[in-house]
Amino acid sequence: MSVEIKTIEQQEKMRIAGKLASEVLDMIGEHVKPGISTMELDEICNDYIVNTQKTIPANVGYRGFPATTCTSINHVVCHGIPSNRILDEGDVINVDVTAIIEEHYGDTSRMFCIGNTSVKANNLIDATYESMMKAIKILKPGLRLGDIGHEIQSYVEDKGFSVVKDFCGHGISTVFHEPPNILHYGKKNTGLELSPGMTFTVEPMINEGIYDTKLLKDGWTAVTKDKSLSAQFEHTIGVTNEGYEIFTLSSD
Repeated sequence: MSVEIKTIEQQEKMRIAGKLASEVLDMIGEHVKPGISTMELDEICNDYIVNTQKTIPANVGYRGFPATTCTSINHVVCHGIPSNRILDEGDVINVDVTAIIEEHYGDTSRMFCIGNTSVKANNLIDATYESMMKAIKILKPGLRLGDIGHEIQSYVEDKGFSVVKDFCGHGISTVFHEPPNILHYGKKNTGLELSPGMTFTVEPMINEGIYDTKLLKDGWTAVTKDKSLSAQFEHTIGVTNEGYEIFTLSSD
């Protein structure tokens, strides 16, 4: 597997792209509330990216995807297509957005709670976020990819949740998805060794129930097979000489 090591100039462009992507999620937060449709959220994000940021929404047309954002509600694991579905009190939703500037990609996603959500939903969301951050915080040159997956898997399984195995993180730079694949499960001291200049996403998808998923007829929307809740967070990161940098870290 050939993994591109990014130059200082490339990393700076990814830093800018990541900041822009995180700003989209910061912006949309106030709009994610009961009574709004996921299509309306998508239109707001598209307008912000195109007309305010003057950048390019990467998802539009990517392998035929029809929208700017992926909006994944409740038991939707990932790649939910925005629609006329209205958000209701108690829903949870992942909004996934990618911005392109000077041909470099910034990819991030975040969970939002609609009004008062259940304890089980809150626990799942908290565990998903913490698993991602625990995995990111161990990143450094010499670490192996299996260590990332092990950190996530061991944490969430101790909480009684499961790790989705059908989807993974990915390398990213001037290509949306490139090597290496970042599995969110695995064994310590296995897999590719990290080096400074590697850039990729860490984006665990964690289910309340079993880890099995199925793809709906639209060819995009993945849901939990047992219809249990699912949650996801995503950051684009770079491996540095000292450890790591989160390109998509929110200013908040």
